[in-house]
Amino acid sequence: MRTPIADFVKEYANNSGCRFHMPGHKGQAFLGCEAFDITEIKGADALYEAEGIIAESEKNATALFGTARTLFSTEGSSQCIRAMLQLAVGYERKKTGNTVRPYVIASRNVHKAFLYAAALVDFDVVWLYPKEMHSLCSCFIAEEQLEAELCQQRQLHHGRTPAAVYVTSPDYLGGQLDIAALAKVCHRHDTILAVDNAHGAYLHFLEKPKHPMDLGADICCDSAHKTLPALTGGAYLQISKNAPAYFAKHAKQAMVLFGSTSPSYLTMASLDLCNAYLADGYEKRLTETVQKLSEVRKTLREIGWNVEETDPLKLTIKVTDGLTGTALAGMLRTAQIECEYADEEYLVCMITPENTAGDFERLLLALQKAWSLLDVDLKEAIACDGKTERIRQPQLKPVKCEQKGTIRETIFAGQEMVKASDALGRVCGAPTVSCPPAIPIVVPGEVINEEAIKLFTYYGIEQVAVL
Repeated sequence: MRTPIADFVKEYANNSGCRFHMPGHKGQAFLGCEAFDITEIKGADALYEAEGIIAESEKNATALFGTARTLFSTEGSSQCIRAMLQLAVGYERKKTGNTVRPYVIASRNVHKAFLYAAALVDFDVVWLYPKEMHSLCSCFIAEEQLEAELCQQRQLHHGRTPAAVYVTSPDYLGGQLDIAALAKVCHRHDTILAVDNAHGAYLHFLEKPKHPMDLGADICCDSAHKTLPALTGGAYLQISKNAPAYFAKHAKQAMVLFGSTSPSYLTMASLDLCNAYLADGYEKRLTETVQKLSEVRKTLREIGWNVEETDPLKLTIKVTDGLTGTALAGMLRTAQIECEYADEEYLVCMITPENTAGDFERLLLALQKAWSLLDVDLKEAIACDGKTERIRQPQLKPVKCEQKGTIRETIFAGQEMVKASDALGRVCGAPTVSCPPAIPIVVPGEVINEEAIKLFTYYGIEQVAVL
């Protein structure tokens, strides 16, 4: 497969011309990659008016993912999230003649980029909470629950459907929703399904494809840089062949609303090279990696670790009282292993085909050693998922707070920073949360309650913005 962007920047880097254009480093090696870092010079095309090498590379990606249109982002899935909500709301306003205020039904474990999209695009949000809340990061929504919520909201909104149903899958802990079932529910109600698939760009290339575009979703974001060999910030906006034609037609307009006029050519070149990588035996390498990780999970479960069921490229270990995920991450760090995420209850490692056999061996040995250092009672508690006679601390769950104002009017209102411990009863002004996981504890416009204060403490948040 041709790699037109990467070929262009390499050829330009190898010529002996003088650079009387941006960037200011002029191709000189301060970090080492500067020669390939260019701007929109002649022949380099332009991301938001693409008709040359960038357009060709995006068409290659479109063919690889089997979509109606795949667009590049150099600003991560955050840009794509804003763009797909702009498209959903724009399409809804077109249908209704802009006579009613749009709303979106969303799972509560959204990334904070969703909240900024709500402020910028200006729509109301109806939150979906799982029947059983296990973590701030996860929000399991069954098709029956979504069906009931859509019926209820149609009654409350006088027969009007939401501009979109928006869910996160896989979530930060690796949990997956039944996207195919949720898509069918959405389509029965004449609305679209939008998916934050930031952690699942690779899913299309499994032996049995499980990407949202394969399962019936209408639009999604993929963070290529999370699971594919792309530079940080490289992402895709994916539009299904079944989505309204409006989406593909207006996608570039939506992306440019939220994108820099100086997109990174380094990131675009990495997405371009990723096309060739995906086209050349990636499915086989992915299958082998999924199998290796499956064997590691099996071994760890046999030892006694409580390994969660997750998407194929995550290793998520749930701990219990007496050991935190953060402490376990520290134990791995002594073996020069850095995990993706850890909190009081979980440790998460993300794996790709670029992890070597040596990486797997080191991880397994480190977790075996960590297990050997635990006392007998703690091993029993972990193996039984904490269901022993030990006193277990109550889990902290996502909270439900009273909504006092819209997300838009709150975010753009005057705010002040206060100690989290002094925020009880105040209206949240900004989605303050640690990153990762960047999932809001309290949404702007909501009144901060006692449960929210506990979560602030849990995640180490000392100050919050309030009205």
